Amino acid sequence: MGETHRLKTPLTDEDVGKLKIGDKVYLSGTIYTARDDEHKRLVELIEKGEKLPFDIRGAVMYYVGPAPAKPGYAIGSAGPTTSYRMDPYAPSLLDIGLKAMIGKGGRSQEVIDSMVKNKAIYLAAVGGAAALIAKTIKKAEIIAYEDLKSEAIRKLEVEDFPCIVANDVLGNDLLKEGVEKYREE
Repeated sequence: MGETHRLKTPLTDEDVGKLKIGDKVYLSGTIYTARDDEHKRLVELIEKGEKLPFDIRGAVMYYVGPAPAKPGYAIGSAGPTTSYRMDPYAPSLLDIGLKAMIGKGGRSQEVIDSMVKNKAIYLAAVGGAAALIAKTIKKAEIIAYEDLKSEAIRKLEVEDFPCIVANDVLGNDLLKEGVEKYREE
């Protein structure tokens, strides 16, 4: 398929600029979890001109609502959530420095355009590998919105978190290209 890259967060324009759709990426460092309710709250903070609960510049956001941790693990099963539910909020976060999002499924054209404008990427987490993904998460701590329980924003420390580039900074879309290639065959 594509090339393999090992990246450390926070990500830079240079980091994401060299990635192409289909490339494998192993992330290490800090990533943040968030789903729809948290995204709504974050965008409300942006609209009010208030500070976010973490530095979003160069950040990676993982769309997940993890299960409780089992003994010996930092987190429980941590499979990706369908990403289109965050599409109404993603451009606001991309505009202030978010560099990558991790989830499953396709993104709207508005989000893809915002990724191009802001030099950001969308990574697909390996589907059906929630337990494997959990093993790459070394530490998990709730940093905001504890009232949302499993959907609270967590700061995760990860080592070789596996993903695939689904949308690159040029607006290429792995899902659309895959469908086109399949149709041609």
